[in-house]
Amino acid sequence: MTELTIERPNEKQRAMLEARTKHVGFGGARGGGKSWAVRTKAKLLALRYPGIKLLIVRRTYPELINNHIQILRQELRLVGTYNDKDKVFRFRNGSTLHFMYCAKDGDLDRLQGVEYDVIFLDEATQLTEFQMKTITACLRGVNDFPKRIYYTCNPGGQGHGYIKRIFLERRYEPGEDPADYSFIQSLVTDNQALLKRQPDYIKQLEALPEKLRRAWLDGDWDVFEGQFFEDFRSAPDAAKCAAAGLSPEEAAAQGRWTHVRRPFDPPAGWKLYRSFDWGYSKPFSCAWWAVDYDGRLYRILELYGCTRNPNEGVKWTPDEVFRRIREMEDQHPWLRGRSIEGVADPAIWDASGGESIAETAERYRVYFSPGDHKRIPGWLQCHYRLRFDEEGLPMLYVFDTCMAFLRTVPTLVYDETRPEDLDTSGEDHVADEWRYLCMARPLTPKSPVPAVPAPLRWGDPLG
Repeated sequence: MTELTIERPNEKQRAMLEARTKHVGFGGARGGGKSWAVRTKAKLLALRYPGIKLLIVRRTYPELINNHIQILRQELRLVGTYNDKDKVFRFRNGSTLHFMYCAKDGDLDRLQGVEYDVIFLDEATQLTEFQMKTITACLRGVNDFPKRIYYTCNPGGQGHGYIKRIFLERRYEPGEDPADYSFIQSLVTDNQALLKRQPDYIKQLEALPEKLRRAWLDGDWDVFEGQFFEDFRSAPDAAKCAAAGLSPEEAAAQGRWTHVRRPFDPPAGWKLYRSFDWGYSKPFSCAWWAVDYDGRLYRILELYGCTRNPNEGVKWTPDEVFRRIREMEDQHPWLRGRSIEGVADPAIWDASGGESIAETAERYRVYFSPGDHKRIPGWLQCHYRLRFDEEGLPMLYVFDTCMAFLRTVPTLVYDETRPEDLDTSGEDHVADEWRYLCMARPLTPKSPVPAVPAPLRWGDPLG
């Protein structure tokens, strides 16, 4: 009889191994023992349930090799065999452990018609929300085996916002049952085995730049390296509040050092705008904005949905989108009877496939002007809006009910090849329509350094 010896887990790893919810999140910082927990749970399930089908996913194949396949081939050599062509380990009891990488959406094609009983998304935040949902849709089967999904994760990456929403913020959409989700926070300080092998590891993390240190050492999900809009603030900075003699709550109520405000009725004299980005194969985004007498933007309402995959949100047709927009502008007290100027992606005027999206909108009395879609100048305008003045007031506020903005914009990251642009593989639809509006009402940036007055010349008037 062959025995498999497994080293003793730490307290957080044990909690992950014993979790019984359908969706289990584990980690939240570097060095928390996540990959070990994935391998151990996979081995235990495979040996406990003969015939079970398991899947481990990483973003790249080299990560699979180094973090899982090489180690498991050595550990499990007496209980099964590995087939490199199929990327599957077959246990003698009939269980199978499959391996998959997902560097791009095209890699998802390999999932057609397959099903698994348990799925492990290792370093899940490196995947997009669409990729995670597509992979986890393969969790099915008519048998009595457990049906679970394990997500190991650190702050940052393409899937940061989705993981933060379902596990940290616990904000759930229709079809998501809160009882199905649990999260075990594991920090490097919980992993004593690692600290014994690498006693300087904490010092290495402590020496990182502040934002990386807060994310990787402290497990702070509100910051991560590479954020495109790192100047966006959902709450006032405590140090700045203290310097001004205000509590964070008082500063938030005054809109100082934050971009998020509680909703209020926009005054009748403020101008209203509508910005729009159409998703031909991705979500669309529509927002309504109020502009005060100083030119400050307030995102007051939004409508966000998907035109292709129901897993990404509500599935809308063009007619449904503009019918709903028309209803909101006819019925919502902030919009009803008001003049609204619209700006949209110029691509909606493309009629090469028949009626253009702009023509569909006009049938519902929803009118737009083509937006300026220059990307770099547009992003600069967005950043100008986020700047705080000497009193801590920005030129843009977002009502705290506009969840599509608050969920997606903070998660956008820089493009790896164009460092002045954002990575378009992220969920950038809200950011795009925001950019069109900023370009429609451009700001002249204020110099952070006061201008030096020209020296007086003989004969110049004084005073």
